[in-house]
Amino acid sequence: MDGKHILLIVGGGIAAHKALELVRALRRGGDRVTPVLTAGGAHFVTALALGALAGAKVHTELFDLDDEAEMGHIELSRSADLIVVCPATANLIARMANGHADDLATTLLLATDTPVLAVPAMNVRMWAHPAVIHNVATLRSQGVTVLDPDVGLMACGDYGPGRLPEVHAIMAAVAAQWGDARLTGRHVIVTAGPTHEPIDPVRFLGNRSSGKQGFAIAAALAGLGARVTLVAGPVALPTPPGCTRVDVGTARDMAASVETALPADAAVMVAAVADWGVIPAPAKLKKAHGAPVIELIANPDILAVVAAAGPRRPTLVVGFAAETEDAVANAVAKRIGKGADWIVANDVSGDVMGSDANTVHLVTADGVEDWPRLAKAEVARRLATRIAAALTAAT
Repeated sequence: MDGKHILLIVGGGIAAHKALELVRALRRGGDRVTPVLTAGGAHFVTALALGALAGAKVHTELFDLDDEAEMGHIELSRSADLIVVCPATANLIARMANGHADDLATTLLLATDTPVLAVPAMNVRMWAHPAVIHNVATLRSQGVTVLDPDVGLMACGDYGPGRLPEVHAIMAAVAAQWGDARLTGRHVIVTAGPTHEPIDPVRFLGNRSSGKQGFAIAAALAGLGARVTLVAGPVALPTPPGCTRVDVGTARDMAASVETALPADAAVMVAAVADWGVIPAPAKLKKAHGAPVIELIANPDILAVVAAAGPRRPTLVVGFAAETEDAVANAVAKRIGKGADWIVANDVSGDVMGSDANTVHLVTADGVEDWPRLAKAEVARRLATRIAAALTAAT
């Protein structure tokens, strides 16, 4: 995606605030963003915030004398490599589908020959309405790429399809527009999230892994054309487009699912797998009986097992090392001890778990690369690009 020019049209909906996150992710990826803020969008985000993050002028009016003198809306509509409509509201989708040209956004979309990616966000009942279904089908028949919204809780309290997709999923869809499908025909296994080790029917041992980094990596790999098997621990995240998701609970469940998914060209073991499990009590442990004695048992070492899988071993095995001290030194030792090709080390002593940014170090046989603090979507994009290059070189 480096060096691409994105024309971002921000529609009027509560999800417009996520357009700011998308601008950050695109800029960190090296892209230039020109924002177009609709009248509806201006009720939710300001031109000042959008322009500051984009580092560019925000266009708002069709009949702007200065803008028309400098460039003109026709030239603006054709100057970008991709037009992204985010969020694409029900009203904006209807106007796009029916060829309206009553403001700057719809005029640009009608006058362009640039590829268009629409990212819908609306109430669940609106998304299911026959008129919206018809309009989306019309746009797709016209060559517009329309993402499916995520399923989740709405700002209005309803639950269902209609939420704006996560930024990492939008970034993967953007990357797919450039035809970068270097991983087409490749199978990659990604593990993500925590594991939960039951103590009794209602309690478990776990950790604070959110799964965000693993899901972002799965999305980025799918965006490069890979067939991705995403083995996910207990997390409430939507499945990235193009991924086959396998939900698991315990470390042993995850190990079995990874084994079933083999063979693969690459395995990226991002999940925070519990090192120890418990032989669970058959009934709820009662406080009145005093503090229970919990006997820990070692869980399978999934990374080491995959790295030693013999003929079924992936060409590239990537592990993650979440550390609270001496992250790089521990990762270097872990790469050798587990037999992995690469280890991605990150210090989780701060607010990394659950946040949208990460600082990582890529440990390989050639040494250590220190990456700056980046959005997790950008960490995923960089790592997916490196994986694609490594698999291509190994062919």
